[in-house]
Amino acid sequence: MNYRSSQHQAASAPRSRVHQDLGRLVLLLLLTVMALPSLVGCNTSAIYGDSAYNPPVYWGRHVVERGETLYSIAWRYGRDYRELGDANNIAPPYRIYPGQVIRLDLRGSRPAGSPNVASSPQPPRKAAKPRPAPKPQPAPKVTRKPDTSVDVSRQTQTVSNINWRWPHVGTVIAKYSTSGKVNKGIDIAGNSGDPVKAAADGSVVYAGNGLLGYGNLIIINHNEHYLSAYAHNRRILVKEGQEVKQGQTIAELGSTGTDGDKLHFEIRRNGNPVDPLPYLPGR
Repeated sequence: MNYRSSQHQAASAPRSRVHQDLGRLVLLLLLTVMALPSLVGCNTSAIYGDSAYNPPVYWGRHVVERGETLYSIAWRYGRDYRELGDANNIAPPYRIYPGQVIRLDLRGSRPAGSPNVASSPQPPRKAAKPRPAPKPQPAPKVTRKPDTSVDVSRQTQTVSNINWRWPHVGTVIAKYSTSGKVNKGIDIAGNSGDPVKAAADGSVVYAGNGLLGYGNLIIINHNEHYLSAYAHNRRILVKEGQEVKQGQTIAELGSTGTDGDKLHFEIRRNGNPVDPLPYLPGR
């Protein structure tokens, strides 16, 4: 090999490595651009760190994970499960599968008796702006008051055609609030392992721990308008699809997803949180 040939090879080697590095960089950029459509608008758990996050949510989308149900997804984003299903062409019994994309930027048809759900599509969210406090819900109609001759743990009250009872007899330590420190239900004190009872007859539509901040959670569907939820359980004693009776023990009270033993109890009407106290027998 002569001097000129070896000099040419020495000069071409660095250029070859540069070309390879540039090629890798271009490929990486192309892969990133191709991935962007699948990332833009996808809601993750980071949404809970957003100071403007106050459901209902009408932007982005949700990718279904194992163990989730349409009921739990609708609960997470403050939507009516029927409306969200209609928006995504998911018909009863609302079966979904891991990896399925649920569009949140679309609105379905308005369920009967749900004035807060519109049928027109909503544009994607543009900026993080605090939502105004939701309008107060009208007081529910009590059709049968509780029998005060029995103890509180067994008293029931019929409201909106559902017979309700306390899910736990402990002291209410935090009430429903739509301003200040928002609380979409009530918190009831108790001891770890205390029985948690179904507040009314219904069907278990979610039993798991996939909703951030709720710990071990049970959601029960009572009729086409009402759902109830029982959070922070130590142990769940029922399964999805199981029919339960009012007063049936469905869980053991605990502290999962929170800082102390308590039951967080919610009632939602057409996807909207309502104050549970008017539905439960007075103390």
